[in-house]
Amino acid sequence: MKSIKRGRGPSFMSGIIGIFMIGFGLLWTFLASQASLIMAVFGLLWTGIAIVTTIYNFKNATSKKRYSEYDITNENEEPDPLNEKFGNNYDYSFPNNRESSFCPFCGNPVEDEFEFCNKCGKKLP
Repeated sequence: MKSIKRGRGPSFMSGIIGIFMIGFGLLWTFLASQASLIMAVFGLLWTGIAIVTTIYNFKNATSKKRYSEYDITNENEEPDPLNEKFGNNYDYSFPNNRESSFCPFCGNPVEDEFEFCNKCGKKLP
Protein backbone atom coordinates (compact mmCIF):
# COMPACT_ATOMS: atom_id res chain seq x y z
CA MET A 1 0.00 0.00 0.00
CA LYS A 2 1.23 3.48 -0.83
CA SER A 3 1.23 6.17 1.79
CA ILE A 4 1.96 9.86 1.90
CA LYS A 5 4.55 10.68 4.52
CA ARG A 6 6.76 13.58 5.23
CA GLY A 7 9.16 13.83 2.26
CA ARG A 8 12.77 14.91 1.97
CA GLY A 9 14.09 17.60 4.27
CA PRO A 10 17.42 19.30 3.58
CA SER A 11 18.65 18.21 0.20
CA PHE A 12 21.79 17.67 -1.83
CA MET A 13 21.10 20.96 -3.62
CA SER A 14 21.13 22.74 -0.25
CA GLY A 15 24.55 21.19 0.34
CA ILE A 16 25.85 22.52 -2.96
CA ILE A 17 24.53 25.99 -2.13
CA GLY A 18 26.26 25.63 1.24
CA ILE A 19 29.60 25.16 -0.54
CA PHE A 20 29.10 28.50 -2.27
CA MET A 21 28.19 30.08 1.07
CA ILE A 22 31.42 28.73 2.59
CA GLY A 23 33.37 30.22 -0.31
CA PHE A 24 31.62 33.55 0.14
CA GLY A 25 32.35 33.46 3.88
CA LEU A 26 36.03 32.79 3.30
CA LEU A 27 36.27 35.58 0.72
CA TRP A 28 34.40 37.96 3.04
CA THR A 29 36.64 37.08 5.97
CA PHE A 30 39.81 37.60 3.92
CA LEU A 31 38.70 40.98 2.56
CA ALA A 32 37.19 42.16 5.86
CA SER A 33 40.29 41.23 7.84
CA GLN A 34 42.14 43.97 5.97
CA ALA A 35 39.49 46.57 6.89
CA SER A 36 37.82 45.80 10.22
CA LEU A 37 38.19 43.20 12.95
CA ILE A 38 34.42 43.17 13.64
CA MET A 39 33.60 42.36 10.01
CA ALA A 40 36.26 39.62 9.97
CA VAL A 41 34.65 38.03 13.06
CA PHE A 42 31.30 38.19 11.28
CA GLY A 43 32.89 36.42 8.30
CA LEU A 44 34.26 33.67 10.56
CA LEU A 45 30.85 33.24 12.18
CA TRP A 46 29.18 33.11 8.74
CA THR A 47 31.68 30.52 7.49
CA GLY A 48 31.28 28.36 10.61
CA ILE A 49 27.50 28.30 10.30
CA ALA A 50 27.78 27.57 6.56
CA ILE A 51 30.11 24.61 7.23
CA VAL A 52 27.75 23.13 9.84
CA THR A 53 24.63 23.47 7.67
CA THR A 54 26.43 22.14 4.59
CA ILE A 55 27.56 19.03 6.45
CA TYR A 56 24.02 18.57 7.81
CA ASN A 57 22.48 18.93 4.34
CA PHE A 58 24.88 16.46 2.69
CA LYS A 59 24.50 13.98 5.55
CA ASN A 60 20.71 14.19 5.43
CA ALA A 61 20.55 13.96 1.63
CA THR A 62 22.73 10.83 1.46
CA SER A 63 21.63 8.90 4.56
CA LYS A 64 19.02 6.14 4.56
CA LYS A 65 16.97 7.70 7.36
CA ARG A 66 16.71 11.26 6.13
CA TYR A 67 14.20 13.77 7.45
CA SER A 68 11.36 14.52 5.10
CA GLU A 69 8.84 17.15 4.03
CA TYR A 70 6.34 15.01 2.01
CA ASP A 71 6.90 11.79 0.08
CA ILE A 72 4.91 8.90 -1.41
CA THR A 73 6.35 5.52 -0.41
CA ASN A 74 5.50 1.86 -0.06
CA GLU A 75 4.93 0.76 3.53
CA ASN A 76 7.95 -1.57 3.29
CA GLU A 77 10.16 0.93 1.45
CA GLU A 78 11.43 3.46 3.97
CA PRO A 79 10.21 4.35 7.46
CA ASP A 80 9.94 7.99 8.41
CA PRO A 81 12.40 8.85 11.21
CA LEU A 82 10.02 11.48 12.58
CA ASN A 83 7.30 8.83 12.91
CA GLU A 84 9.75 6.54 14.69
CA LYS A 85 10.76 9.33 17.04
CA PHE A 86 7.39 10.97 17.78
CA GLY A 87 4.88 8.33 16.69
CA ASN A 88 2.53 8.43 13.74
CA ASN A 89 -0.41 10.68 14.62
CA TYR A 90 -1.76 11.06 11.09
CA ASP A 91 -3.10 8.59 8.55
CA TYR A 92 -1.72 9.58 5.15
CA SER A 93 -2.55 6.29 3.44
CA PHE A 94 -4.28 5.95 0.08
CA PRO A 95 -7.62 4.14 -0.03
CA ASN A 96 -7.47 0.46 -0.98
CA ASN A 97 -10.43 0.75 -3.31
CA ARG A 98 -10.52 2.33 -6.74
CA GLU A 99 -13.07 5.01 -5.81
CA SER A 100 -10.50 7.71 -6.44
CA SER A 101 -9.72 8.53 -10.04
CA PHE A 102 -6.04 9.25 -9.54
CA CYS A 103 -2.98 7.02 -9.85
CA PRO A 104 -1.57 6.35 -6.34
CA PHE A 105 1.98 6.33 -7.77
CA CYS A 106 2.15 9.55 -9.76
CA GLY A 107 -1.16 11.31 -9.07
CA ASN A 108 -2.25 11.35 -12.70
CA PRO A 109 -6.04 11.27 -13.29
CA VAL A 110 -7.16 7.80 -14.46
CA GLU A 111 -10.52 6.28 -15.34
CA ASP A 112 -11.99 3.43 -13.30
CA GLU A 113 -11.69 0.90 -16.13
CA PHE A 114 -7.92 1.53 -16.54
CA GLU A 115 -5.72 -1.36 -15.44
CA PHE A 116 -2.47 0.64 -15.87
CA CYS A 117 -1.71 4.32 -15.41
CA ASN A 118 -1.52 6.14 -18.74
CA LYS A 119 1.31 8.38 -17.44
CA CYS A 120 3.68 6.22 -15.36
CA GLY A 121 2.58 2.82 -16.71
CA LYS A 122 2.33 1.15 -13.30
CA LYS A 123 -0.42 -1.38 -12.57
CA LEU A 124 -3.27 0.25 -10.65
CA PRO A 125 -4.53 -1.42 -7.46
